[in-house]
Amino acid sequence: MADVAHLTQLIEPEARALGFDLVRVKMIGGKSDPTLQIMAERPETGQLTIDDCADLSRRVSDAFDVLEAEGRDPIEEAYRLEVSSPGIDRPLTRLKDYATWAGHEARITLVEKIDNRKILTGDLVGIEGDQVTIDVRGHTRMTVGLDAIHDAKLTITDRLLAATAPLSSEGADEFEEVSEDADTNDNDSLNEGQK
Repeated sequence: MADVAHLTQLIEPEARALGFDLVRVKMIGGKSDPTLQIMAERPETGQLTIDDCADLSRRVSDAFDVLEAEGRDPIEEAYRLEVSSPGIDRPLTRLKDYATWAGHEARITLVEKIDNRKILTGDLVGIEGDQVTIDVRGHTRMTVGLDAIHDAKLTITDRLLAATAPLSSEGADEFEEVSEDADTNDNDSLNEGQK
């Protein structure tokens, strides 16, 4: 399996060149369907457009093609490349994520149990140094080091949905109604106009 830390070092400059912050690099799918998953975001929006994803995908593919031509292929087996925005229920991978999303509910899975708990669910309180504090539902506030966290992501709640605005809703209300009884010629002219 490919070295994810090394892949991250190769991919991060490509993301930064486009003005994106790298959120996560992960190999998923195992041997049957190896997939290099890259999540990135624009710092000002926390999202990527489809065109942004395509641009980053091309940059990474081109950079990896150069390495392969030099005999330094970072992933030796065949794989798929998946580039995406982190989404609403985004993974929390960096300290700044825990600060940015303080006040929102998250689910944190720990590397090892702390106070007999392996999973912490509740509202993020924030960070201090490399420590993350979460107000665990039905328990108390707990503070753990970032290195003690195996995996974490936001939980979709009404509060999170209200705080997460789409990049643009421009054009969302510009639909043209076409009746099922419409004359075939009318449909043809509508299709012609959309080409």
